[in-house]
Amino acid sequence: MSTFTGLDQLPWYYRIPIFGWIAKDVIHGSRDNILYFLVIVVTLLVLAMKTWGLVALGLTALATVPVVFAVLILITVGK
Repeated sequence: MSTFTGLDQLPWYYRIPIFGWIAKDVIHGSRDNILYFLVIVVTLLVLAMKTWGLVALGLTALATVPVVFAVLILITVGK
């Protein structure tokens, strides 16, 4: 006898332990969860800056370049 867990129907990012919980709360929870997520991201950035200095800020800026390019392309296309 097999048991159905329903894990095949969930998106892949729900299966990542901490990120999946946050993503599930942001998508299916209240609107306040988005603000909590932003506070967590800013706190992590501040802690990284205290630990590694400007290198953390530079790597964060480098990591956001593809996101900004995608947003600019979507704005240009008109979506």
